[in-house]
Amino acid sequence: MSALFVSDLHLEADATAATAAFLAVLAGPARRASALYILGDLFEFWIGDDHLDAHQRRICAGLAELTATGVPCFAMHGNRDFLLGAGFERMTGARLLPDPALTEFDGIRVLLMHGDLLCTDDIAYQQLRTVVRDPRWQQRVLALPADARSALAGAARAGSRKHTAQATQTIMDVNQTAVVAAFRASNASWLIHGHTHRPGRHTLEVDGRTVTRVVLDAWYERGSLVWWRNGAVYVEPAGGPE
Repeated sequence: MSALFVSDLHLEADATAATAAFLAVLAGPARRASALYILGDLFEFWIGDDHLDAHQRRICAGLAELTATGVPCFAMHGNRDFLLGAGFERMTGARLLPDPALTEFDGIRVLLMHGDLLCTDDIAYQQLRTVVRDPRWQQRVLALPADARSALAGAARAGSRKHTAQATQTIMDVNQTAVVAAFRASNASWLIHGHTHRPGRHTLEVDGRTVTRVVLDAWYERGSLVWWRNGAVYVEPAGGPE
């Protein structure tokens, strides 16, 4: 088992370095993985499967080339690309995962999340998340013309930047009680997530068990790959030696 994890790439046309790095991963290290897991925010924005720009098509084509080689790819919705749907799956060969998703690697229970559900101290964000993840709200948005959706996405990005600038770092990080609850409910030994852009590895005790939380890095400046191999986790820079 050699699973590969990434998250928070926030790919868009202006993110040329991150795009080049990700496409290189798809054409190289990912092809030697047992599976690729994208744990949210692959794209900086996604206004629907029916309206892609040239950059998004390029990324989807890269994913399709990977899955065509037989490497399974799994993607999770993030807070920027929560409108990914069945069309994205058809274009890429990837499969959308629920959040959270419980799986096993080498017989070990591993909980996968984007990570925003753990940030329970950010009450304003959690209220917004409830709204935008409502299927009825999404259907209404997807029924709008593409230019209206683009305008909404732009306003949402501006609002997110303002909120990030005003909120404290503590509020925007995970809540420890929520982390413990996730481990307890899933009985997982590992939790892998992104969203907070605070890469690291955290060991804690839950009901007498030693468990580990791994936080993936954002790709705004550097990016990283997280590998699961034989019951252990390894981190390396994107484009580093596999």
